[in-house]
Amino acid sequence: MSLRDVEDLFAERGVAVSYETIQSWVAKFGQQYARSIRRDLPKPHDKWHLDEVVIVIKGRKHWLWRAVDASGDVLDILVQSRRNTKAAKRFMRKLVKQYGEPRVLITDKLRSYSAAKRKLISGVGHRQHKGLNNKAEVSHRQTRRREKVFGRFKSPRQAKMFLAAHDQIACLFRPRRHILSAFSYRHARSDAHSLWSEYSAELNA
Repeated sequence: MSLRDVEDLFAERGVAVSYETIQSWVAKFGQQYARSIRRDLPKPHDKWHLDEVVIVIKGRKHWLWRAVDASGDVLDILVQSRRNTKAAKRFMRKLVKQYGEPRVLITDKLRSYSAAKRKLISGVGHRQHKGLNNKAEVSHRQTRRREKVFGRFKSPRQAKMFLAAHDQIACLFRPRRHILSAFSYRHARSDAHSLWSEYSAELNA
């Protein structure tokens, strides 16, 4: 939903608040919720899928780098103006610092991944095949929807802040419904709301 959609939902419930205020709430609390969610996630799988997609900001191409594990959970994102070895190295270094080395990397055939891997984690297995990297490519769909609602991102910083929070919150509230039974989905939804209440209580403490 857009910020104005959220404003209308609040109005329906008798709460008068502007979309600008909601935007400031997102900027202030979104990262804190995302950090809490990331903190409580189970240890990621040792198979990582890395991919990059172009986003246009003020008429200039930028690249959104995203890593997901074998279960489809987003590990991290990075917005950069380049799509070269230096950019790939920077992203991999960030991932390894946070999670340690994976067992295997799966990427598309961009040569920058191979060059960066040789310099940072040469002993890690690496598979380069577009068909194997569907998990990472599918993870970009939500970004495209958000980008359309926003009418494109306004700056690299805004894109980074929003997507870093959005990816983690989406993982919490949007389990893979197509592979869950109705009972399992209701259980996952209930767990998500309980965790959200706990995180809100932490922020208010």
